[in-house]
Amino acid sequence: MPVDYARYKLIRVMLDGAILRITLNRPDKRNIIDDFVNAELQNAFLDATFDDAVRAVVLSGEGDVFCGGGDFAQMKRKVDDPAIYARGMAGSRRLVYTVLECPKPTIAKIQGSAVGLGATLPLLCDFVIATDDTKILDPHVNVGLVAGDGGSLLWPQMLGFARAKRFLLLGEPVTGKEAADIGLIAASAPTYDGVEELAEKWAKKLSEGASQSIYGTKMTINVPLRQLAQAMMDVGMAYEGLSNISADHKEAVDAFLEKRRPKFTGE
Repeated sequence: MPVDYARYKLIRVMLDGAILRITLNRPDKRNIIDDFVNAELQNAFLDATFDDAVRAVVLSGEGDVFCGGGDFAQMKRKVDDPAIYARGMAGSRRLVYTVLECPKPTIAKIQGSAVGLGATLPLLCDFVIATDDTKILDPHVNVGLVAGDGGSLLWPQMLGFARAKRFLLLGEPVTGKEAADIGLIAASAPTYDGVEELAEKWAKKLSEGASQSIYGTKMTINVPLRQLAQAMMDVGMAYEGLSNISADHKEAVDAFLEKRRPKFTGE
């Protein structure tokens, strides 16, 4: 039975031949990901997994920014009612597992900035192609949160521990060109047209290739990441949950909403 991709409301999902195109399409909100968008992303990657018509996936973001990260209004609600955070933990874990366990090859095209969960999501994909000036960062620590929803899992495996600690503990960005040079992503290009050209070239080759061999090779490569995800995600999300009720995180959220610099106390 054909999959009803028109049912998605918060993201755009379209089957284009054998390529499933998943697009974050709230550019007016910098394509931020809240729990509801997260749930649709999970379902889209599940559809890609089980729809035999899909042989490759391309992930992108509408507008000038791939994804500005999380929703500060939602963060505020989670500070005021930590039970909301606890209820969302299962969804955060499930997104990581679902993308890693999708056998179809996945390509992410990013531009502008990819922040927090907006960086984790493409890094879960098999190929990331960015414009040279894209800023990729996981600034959880800058808002008083533990990088528990995937960043602590992915960055060390791609960069090694020393570089990963630099970016995750300092909350500093890496450009698309530097990310390609150091192995965080697959490639970069000077313009988004160049990103699209390369992504389409690879997507075509993958979708027309010997799919079973591609799927099996991908799943074999992903075994260590999948095992680490099972071992690390509960720990990371628990630590992030503790930081969610910290005074520093509350201060960071309040400062952002009040448009001022936060004053951290270490509590």
